[in-house]
Amino acid sequence: MTRTPPAQEQDTSALVCAVDLTKRFEVSAPWLDRVLSGRPRQWLQAVDGVSFEIERGRTLALVGESGCGKSTVARLLVGLYEATRGRLVFDGQDAQAAYAGPPDAARALRRRIQMIFQDPYASLNPRWRVEDIVAEPLRVHGLGGDDVQRREQVGALLTSVGLAAADGVKYPHQFSGGQRQRISIARAIATAPDFLVCDEPTSALDVSVQAQVLNLMKDLQRARGLTYLFISHNLAVVRHVSDTVGVMYLGRLVELAPRDALFEDPRHPYTRMLLAAIPTLHDTGRARTPVLGEVPNPLNPPSGCTFHPRCPQADARCRSERPELRPVTSGRATIRIACHQAA
Repeated sequence: MTRTPPAQEQDTSALVCAVDLTKRFEVSAPWLDRVLSGRPRQWLQAVDGVSFEIERGRTLALVGESGCGKSTVARLLVGLYEATRGRLVFDGQDAQAAYAGPPDAARALRRRIQMIFQDPYASLNPRWRVEDIVAEPLRVHGLGGDDVQRREQVGALLTSVGLAAADGVKYPHQFSGGQRQRISIARAIATAPDFLVCDEPTSALDVSVQAQVLNLMKDLQRARGLTYLFISHNLAVVRHVSDTVGVMYLGRLVELAPRDALFEDPRHPYTRMLLAAIPTLHDTGRARTPVLGEVPNPLNPPSGCTFHPRCPQADARCRSERPELRPVTSGRATIRIACHQAA
């Protein structure tokens, strides 16, 4: 069975190391209902043994259909959820121990790890002025000096994301969706973090606005040396922003590869299915291959490889034995794939 090596054996250039991360949620009926009906407790395996590394200044993108566990991974990394099993190492320290430890240790780690949420309409307090929204992380972490210095810093942050310092006196409802997401980005970078977790930050925006926000994020990454975990279901966006791509299915990583290797030579049948469904200019008039079948019920996943009910290459081994993520050579790149059929 292939596992990511312990943190002390890993490349020191990796800022983030997830080792066998697993998260289960209890979804049982209320206790009295279970007693009367004789039903046992029920658990949902949202994330199942996910391992990856993200090097400093690089971007790992996680893709997959809705419900595959991408957002749960994001919340594990920022400490919103506690892992059921596995380890999370950030810059050489045990992040889970820090999150659960003394408040000062947790606060120091949270200053270095920030999150950009999906919906800019829901993630900003409508009762607060923009200057208060962006200044909140500075106040919480004791940064920015006095009120005058903090206000100047907020103006500089707004300017860095393409807004004006004078916009600080406005309320969120006075901005468009793209401008609100820029405010969210300004808030996220206020503490000068090393690592940003971006949970579908452009999915609620128009296509033209998406490009502007993505280019802003790329510029900030170059200027500040930021490391990103970028979550999306849009493969065109992923191709633009990522260095490495992880494909998730029912809580597990099924393929992890450098961006170019994955898009030019996808090895897992699920990855091929996702890419075949994307329209391109060269394929005008040609019928696209749809993503076949439905995602199985995560409360009762299939035996063996969970993708086998939808896979055209599945055989008896696929139906009985779960594949582990293992290294495979693809051209000059080494990818990791969980598939019995991959050479």
